[in-house]
Amino acid sequence: MKQLKRNIAIVCGGDSSEHDVSLRSAQGLYSFFDKDRYNVYIVDIKGQDWHVELPDGTTARIDRNDFSFVEDGKAQLFDYAYITIHGTPGENGILQGYFDLVDIPYSTSGVLVEAMTFDKFVLNQYLRGYGVAVADSLLIRRGYEHLVSDDEIEQRIGMPCFVKPAADGSSFGVSKVKNKDQLAPALRKAMMESDEVMVEQFLEGTEISIGIYKTREKSVVFPATEVVSQNEFFDYDAKYNGQVQEITPARLSEDVTRRVREITSHIYDILHCNGIIRIDYIISKTGKIFMLEVNTTPGMTATSFIPQQVRAAGLDMKDVLTDIVENQF
Repeated sequence: MKQLKRNIAIVCGGDSSEHDVSLRSAQGLYSFFDKDRYNVYIVDIKGQDWHVELPDGTTARIDRNDFSFVEDGKAQLFDYAYITIHGTPGENGILQGYFDLVDIPYSTSGVLVEAMTFDKFVLNQYLRGYGVAVADSLLIRRGYEHLVSDDEIEQRIGMPCFVKPAADGSSFGVSKVKNKDQLAPALRKAMMESDEVMVEQFLEGTEISIGIYKTREKSVVFPATEVVSQNEFFDYDAKYNGQVQEITPARLSEDVTRRVREITSHIYDILHCNGIIRIDYIISKTGKIFMLEVNTTPGMTATSFIPQQVRAAGLDMKDVLTDIVENQF
């Protein structure tokens, strides 16, 4: 008897400012998946509007009771969800909890890990306890800004520093603050994206980003990408509008390359991750490796870091995605 093809949902959209970026990642993933092996659908969710794109160009409503839909008069169930939402609800544990309830395996880590990696401040404090080097930072909550003064921030964190949403995607609401007069507008900008804001020490050095995934059989750490932004930092325009030089593999010594790979594998195991994650680092001039953040739903357009790194490793995205899906069956 012919084996039935699994139904794969590429789940995209979401409710953050990066909704449209997520749609581009979904198109990238759709192009990468093995269509001979899987029936692949794109599912766009935004607020209460959940719908699936059908092969004939129409859409069908998703029944949230069981994540099913109707095609040609017949109910269809998904076997697997590949989550590529940047921001809420796909990167903070909310959607993972839903898929746990309807018993559908998915591509990311579980609820706790997603919630923790989404909150940059919480993640930094957690990994610091395992000996991972991170920048010093402060957390400021909406309504409690008065608890810490600009002078205290300058004394504790120093200038320049970064002000960024603590719990959101990494492209919006971020400012590089060069003096304390710029703190108030930077905090307002960040709080448009998140109720919690992280003020983080500026680290000078080489910025890199590196992907990894593990299955029951193997551990695959990709070649790192060196990020040379034309802007003050790796912001939205640098990330999505080409105002950056991306060098894969990164120009690192053998020793630094080895240590970055070891730390990346260690963090993956500490967090008990699933699927592909991407970790960003700053390597100081003294060679110290500071973790910046862990991205559990990295961009997946043809020019995104992960596809670049997969190509540099001599691998095929189609095979990588098959590895990740089949690891849970």
